[in-house]
Amino acid sequence: MIVLVLAALCAGATAFYSSGDGVVDLTPSNFDREVVNSDALWIVEFYAPWCGHCQSLTPEWKKAAKALQLFFYAVLVALCVGATAFYSSGDGVVDLTPTNFDREVVNSDALWIVEFYAPWCGHCQSLTPEWKKAAKALQGVVKVGAVNADDHRDLGGRFSVQGFPTIKIFGLNKNQPEDYQGGRTADAIVNTALNKAQQMVKDRMAGRSGSGGSRSGGGSSGGGSQKPDPGAVIELTDSNFEDMVINSDDMWLVEFFAPWCGHCKNLAPHWTQAATQLKGKIKMGTLDATVHTVMANRYGVRGYPTIKMFPAGKKSESDAQEYDGGRTASDIVAWVNDRYTANLPAPEIYEITTQDVFDKNCQESQLCVVAVLPHILDCQSACRNKYIATLKTMGEKYKKQQWGWLWTEAAAQPNLEQTLGIGGFGYPAMAAVNSRKKLYVLLKGPFTETGINEYLRSLSYGKGSTEPLKDLPKVDKTEPWDGKDGQLPVEDDIDLSDVELDDLKDEL
Repeated sequence: MIVLVLAALCAGATAFYSSGDGVVDLTPSNFDREVVNSDALWIVEFYAPWCGHCQSLTPEWKKAAKALQLFFYAVLVALCVGATAFYSSGDGVVDLTPTNFDREVVNSDALWIVEFYAPWCGHCQSLTPEWKKAAKALQGVVKVGAVNADDHRDLGGRFSVQGFPTIKIFGLNKNQPEDYQGGRTADAIVNTALNKAQQMVKDRMAGRSGSGGSRSGGGSSGGGSQKPDPGAVIELTDSNFEDMVINSDDMWLVEFFAPWCGHCKNLAPHWTQAATQLKGKIKMGTLDATVHTVMANRYGVRGYPTIKMFPAGKKSESDAQEYDGGRTASDIVAWVNDRYTANLPAPEIYEITTQDVFDKNCQESQLCVVAVLPHILDCQSACRNKYIATLKTMGEKYKKQQWGWLWTEAAAQPNLEQTLGIGGFGYPAMAAVNSRKKLYVLLKGPFTETGINEYLRSLSYGKGSTEPLKDLPKVDKTEPWDGKDGQLPVEDDIDLSDVELDDLKDEL
């Protein structure tokens, strides 16, 4: 039970309060025991007996203490009884948070199936009884967990959770979970989990292993297999801060630390690992706030570690933002990637004119979105530009996915159309290609902003009816569109002056 307690810490010899006032008298000998090591919420007055304002506050503090003894107890009891929790310890579902996720899931040898949910989500509420039922059935076989991704958004972002509920399966490679694609009944969940467990056993028998699982030895940052590079962390001072951070076009993440701070020491290997992984994308630095007090005071550093983000491009002191992510390397990397991609420009929409254009956008991206627009004679420049504008809008909306975006006109790339099965539905048409897995997904809904958005949203969740891609399409070299309306070819006039019509009649 959480109880709110009013207390006072005296800076002089005379105490303002007695035991009957409802105010706890705090001293150096009892402060940690009563306050720091307590689960209660405390409000503490630091006063001096000679202070006139403190003397004026004393009767009000006593009055508040007695009133709050009853009021907050009643309110907090009501809150605790009325609070909504999807799962309890008896359900067999492990409550996962940023604090315990790596320990329970990532560093575990077990197969985990984890639901990322939001308490307000109707689908999540409907899933809850089925999830509990599945968890009890799978006890001792597969671990079942749940993350309140509304409260722990950075943990959801770390695993690209964009809707609720999202279910992830953490198998051999805990750092690359698989999206659950099955039904939302206990039977479907259990069947999928057992199949995945069987597959994981087969993979182990075959000598395969993932990058997750138990770690050996100490000092690991848990942020990936890349060897930490201490040189990736830049040492900042009062004298170089403005030139290196404020006057830089780079995005910066800066830790203000104190050498004696235990939390800072725990963060250090994770900070180095994250800086190593993010090298070339952003810059990460540290500043000893106990030595370089000018910058620490300028940015309002009051506790350690304090982490500030300075965005890319032209910046000023007021642009500094508080870092609100987790303290592991993977948390830091996920937080940065989320902000980094949010500031990316919208992707270019390329016309397919050569094999190089196609390969660059499809082979270097997880997915490439290919649109086949009507022929210019069937859809003139205004019409075509409207379709391209829709593609640009969708590219901006889904730029975090970092997909490739391509278009061509009908009949310009016959081999591409044949390979992707485009044409049977008419034009315009669209397909998303995963060149690494050799799969593609056709747009079967309307080629409108709403229809394309629904299609792309499903793709972003890893859903969609896939078709196998035997080989990557071969592209013909074509001239790029000049941006103008199409013109019918001009036919040559036939000179009939030398033709004798009477001769033709005789021949007929």
